[in-house]
Amino acid sequence: MEQKNTLVKNASFLMMAAMISKIIGLLYKSPLSAIVGNVGMGYISLAQNAYMILLMIASYSIPQAVSKLISERIAFRDYRNAQKIFKGAMLYAVVVGGVVALVCLFGAKWIIPSNQPNAILALQILAPTIFLSGILGVYRGYFQAFRNMMPTSISQILEQIFNAFVSILAAWLFIRNISDGSELSVAKWGAAGSTVGTGAGVVVALLFMLVVYGVNRKGICARIRSDKTHEEESYKEIFKLIILIVSPIILSAFIYNVNGYLNGVLFSDILGYRGANAQEISIMYAEYASYFMMIINIPLTLSSAAPTSMIPEVSALYATGDIDETCNRIDQTVQLSMFISAPCAVGLAVLTHPIVSLLFSRTNGTAGYLLMLGSFTILLNGMSNISNGVLQGIGKPKIPMITAAIALAVDVVAVVALLLFTNLGVYALLVAMIIYAVSVCILNDRFMKKYLNYRNPWIKGYVQPILASIPMGVVAFGVYHGLYLLLPINIVCLAVSIMLAAVVYIVAFVFVAKVSEEQLRSFPFGGILVRIGRMLKLY
Repeated sequence: MEQKNTLVKNASFLMMAAMISKIIGLLYKSPLSAIVGNVGMGYISLAQNAYMILLMIASYSIPQAVSKLISERIAFRDYRNAQKIFKGAMLYAVVVGGVVALVCLFGAKWIIPSNQPNAILALQILAPTIFLSGILGVYRGYFQAFRNMMPTSISQILEQIFNAFVSILAAWLFIRNISDGSELSVAKWGAAGSTVGTGAGVVVALLFMLVVYGVNRKGICARIRSDKTHEEESYKEIFKLIILIVSPIILSAFIYNVNGYLNGVLFSDILGYRGANAQEISIMYAEYASYFMMIINIPLTLSSAAPTSMIPEVSALYATGDIDETCNRIDQTVQLSMFISAPCAVGLAVLTHPIVSLLFSRTNGTAGYLLMLGSFTILLNGMSNISNGVLQGIGKPKIPMITAAIALAVDVVAVVALLLFTNLGVYALLVAMIIYAVSVCILNDRFMKKYLNYRNPWIKGYVQPILASIPMGVVAFGVYHGLYLLLPINIVCLAVSIMLAAVVYIVAFVFVAKVSEEQLRSFPFGGILVRIGRMLKLY
C-alpha cells in the first residue's frame, strides 16, 4: 500500500504541475497570437517542431532515462554508483547538448522547410535552450529516481510562468524595435521574440533545481558515505551503461515524436508543390499545430504524468524479479491515466467550439473541427505512452524505438498519399496522427505480452471510465447550450457546464466501477474526491 500511495502521490504532483503549466501555456498563446498574427504563429509552430526534435536527441528523455538507471541502484541501496551515474549523465548531457545546440544554430536553414525562411531565426534563438535543457533534465531525473516529484513539478511551473511572460514581452519588443511593420516582418520578428521566452523559462527552472540540489547535498553525501558494501563501478562502465541504455531511450523518443516535424515539412512542401502559397500554408498549419495541438496536449500531459511516475517504480520492481507486482503497478498506471483521459476526450468533443473560440479568437474554425474529430486520440496516445514507459522500465528500450520506427514509416506513407491524392489538407495530419498512435499501441502491446505475459485491464482500465464519461458529456453539452440560450456569455456557460460535468463524472464513475471509498482515495487527489462523494451521499 505504501508503494501504491507513492505512485499516486508522485502522479498527483506531476498532474497538478502539468495542469498548471499547460493552462499557463494555453492562456498566453491567445495574446501572443494577437501580437504576432496567424502567420507568426505558423512560424512559431515550425520552429518549435524542429526544436522539439533536436531536444529529443539532446535531452528530452534524459529525466526518464536517468531515473531508470539510478532507481535500479537505489533499489539495492547502491548510493555510490547512483551518484556516479548522475555525474556521468551530466557529462553526457553537456557534450550531446552542446553538439546539438551548434547544429541548431548553424543548420537551422536546412532544418526549416525551404519555403518558410522567416521561421529560421526563431529556431536559431532556441539553440542555447537545447544545451541548458539537457542539464535541467539530469537534475529532474535524479530526484525522480528517489521518487520525489516535487522539485520537477515546481520547476515545470516556474519554467512555464517565465516562458509565458518573457515570450509575450520579447515578441512585442522585437516587433516594435526591429520589424518594419509589414505583415511578414511582424510575423518573423514576433516569432523570434517569442522563442526567447522558452529559453528564459529553462534558465529559471535550472536555477531552481540547482538550489534544490544544494539544499539536499548534505543528505546526498551522507548516503554515499554510508554505502560501504557495493563495489564502485568505473566511469568506463558508467558511460557504457549510459550509451547502451540512455541513447536507445532518447532515440526511441526521437523517433516517437519526429512524426510531428516530418508531417509539418511534408505538409508545407507538398501543398507548395500543389500550388498553395507559403502564407496560406503557414496559416493552415497554425490551426493544427498552434491551436488544435496546444489544446490536445493538456490532457495528454496530464495522462502522461502516471507513466512518468511509473518508470522508476517498474524498474525497481522488475530489477528485484517481482513480475506480479510489476504488472499490478502497470494496471494501476493504466487506471490512473484513463481516469483522466476518458472524460477529457469526451469533454473536448462536446464542447469543442466554445473552448476554441474562448482561447483562440483568431482561429478560422478549422481547429474546432480538428478537435471534435481528434479528441479520442487522447486515449490512444495515453495508451502508447504507458506501453513505452513499461518497455523502457523493464530494460527493453530498443523495442519502443523499433515500434516507433515502424509506425513512423506508416505515418509518412499515409501523409504523403493523403496530401498528394486527396483534398483533405490539414485534416490529413490528423488522420496520420491516428494511424501512428494505433500502430504503436498494437505493436507495443504484443511485446508487453511477450516479456511480462501482461494483459490489459480492459474493463477497469478503459471501459468503465469511458462509460462514466458518456452521461458527463450529455450533461456538459446540454447545460452549456441550455444556459447559453438564457445567458449568452461563453466563459460563464463553459465554467458552469464543466463544473457540473465533473460532478456527474465522479458520480457515474463510482456507480459504474463500483468504487469503494478506499479505492477512490488511491486516485490522484483522492482525498478531495472522497469528500465530494460524501457531500453527494455516495458514501
